[in-house]
Amino acid sequence: MEAAGRQQIETIESDVLCVGGGIAGLMAAISAREAGATVVVAEKGNALYSGRGRAGNDHFWCYIPEVHGSDMDSFLKECLKGPKLRIMQAGTGMKVMRTFLENSFEVVKLWDSWGIPMKHDGKWEFSGHSFPGDIFTHLKYKGHRQKRVLTNKALEKGARIVNRVMIFDLLRDEGGVRGALGVDTRQNRIFLFKAKSVILGTGVVERLYPSPVPGWMASTPGCLSLTGDGRAMTYRAGATLVGPESPKRHMGPRYFGRYGQATWVGVLRDPQGKPIGPYVTKPDRRYGDMTMEARSTILEDYLKSGRGPVYMDCRGISEEDYAYMMEAFVHEGLTAMINYLKDEHVDLRKHPVEFGTYHIYPEAKIWINEKAETSVKGLYAAGDESIVSIGPAATYGWIAGHSAATFARGMAAPDRISGAYVEEKGSMIQEMLSREQGPDWKETNIALQQIMQDYVGLVRTETLMSAGLSYVRRLKEKATSSMVARNRWELTRALETLNLLDLGELVFLAARERKETRALHNRPDYPLTDPVLDGKAIFVKQVDGKPVMEWKKVE
Repeated sequence: MEAAGRQQIETIESDVLCVGGGIAGLMAAISAREAGATVVVAEKGNALYSGRGRAGNDHFWCYIPEVHGSDMDSFLKECLKGPKLRIMQAGTGMKVMRTFLENSFEVVKLWDSWGIPMKHDGKWEFSGHSFPGDIFTHLKYKGHRQKRVLTNKALEKGARIVNRVMIFDLLRDEGGVRGALGVDTRQNRIFLFKAKSVILGTGVVERLYPSPVPGWMASTPGCLSLTGDGRAMTYRAGATLVGPESPKRHMGPRYFGRYGQATWVGVLRDPQGKPIGPYVTKPDRRYGDMTMEARSTILEDYLKSGRGPVYMDCRGISEEDYAYMMEAFVHEGLTAMINYLKDEHVDLRKHPVEFGTYHIYPEAKIWINEKAETSVKGLYAAGDESIVSIGPAATYGWIAGHSAATFARGMAAPDRISGAYVEEKGSMIQEMLSREQGPDWKETNIALQQIMQDYVGLVRTETLMSAGLSYVRRLKEKATSSMVARNRWELTRALETLNLLDLGELVFLAARERKETRALHNRPDYPLTDPVLDGKAIFVKQVDGKPVMEWKKVE
């Protein structure tokens, strides 16, 4: 071991480095190993329990020809309908979408063969996330044990998993990305990962806006540690992000911060018992209530207008469908909800449950092509980094692993990583750990959340965003020079907060650039939705230390 700024350095070499041990990262590791590459997975927590899929999932977006027929174009058209179009608006190319769908069934069959039950009573069953009468797009499956199965499969294939290490910066030279730096979240050491290719799978951007659960830094579905680290590192490495200004909302039991809206078999009703949407009038396990997917702020609209609250009403559900829903709760990872209902003697067959609209998180993605390649050589991305949802995470993790392994075969091992750069980063970390006074990560993060909520939240105008941008930049400067970390756990949270400050700045810049109102991007100073911008997205990358934005048509 060497030392950098009093931090011990441990060097680990591999053909492929997977950053993040979630669904995408583990699938990438398994695929890369099957392609003959040496693979390391660097996971901030523990791969058995990490990522948004850590507790399970019960819907898998996929295309199965024996169910949907041979006309994939019709299926793709359904995928781009209504609320699902936001995936494209945020900048996912059609080639990427088609490649995902074309390969999704193979991944479904793999999972089923590995021990993740993908069938219901021996058949492929589709339900949820579809409007009545339309094509079903999501396979109902039993994903409660998916992380354990995938972790064991990656180890069985020969991948090395390094838990409790946060990757905080990518290493690159003139040829592209050549590895990464990480900090041990428990011990006093830095990891220097030398790799011929790197795959990012670090998930969504939480903690940028206030949580739906008062007093908590992040909602349970997103997890405290899902902070868009891959996007921030990608930006600093000079690769392209797309759509950082596009906001997204979700819904679920009010104050619980639990996803799984398609898992509930019920009807959204107002206090008078009237359905708030036109899609269902009684519980139907095939569809659920698509009203909240058609308009993701409708529950908040009802509450603010005084017409609420809105309740998820499962009364009238059959005993068979009730058992179906409660089993699905387990596989969706809603066990805490089940325990609460039991402890409080709440029977969903008798008692409606209030639902609410959750916080904002940005739809920003790392721009990839159909091979999962980013705009910088040797760097790949998959999962919520590129297409949100567990089906694409699994499928593009598989594709990214094969692509990265193929690339690595033609590359020499990296041997020109700057020792001075590593020393600089080690000194930065040691300085943060040695400070006795200054704001900690939580104080800094709360300040950032407040700025984001007030100045680039539900209402966005030029004057508000100009003021907010100046505040974020001042906060970023202050945090960089004075933030305190009293231990390794706080160090991890502090490094995440620095990433969030980078991403927050990009939200402001891109939101100012989008001079229109579209979906949840609400600009009273530009109230029209500009048809000239249909199908276009904002692409941003760092050039000479500064952000450069460009409008491009998404093919």
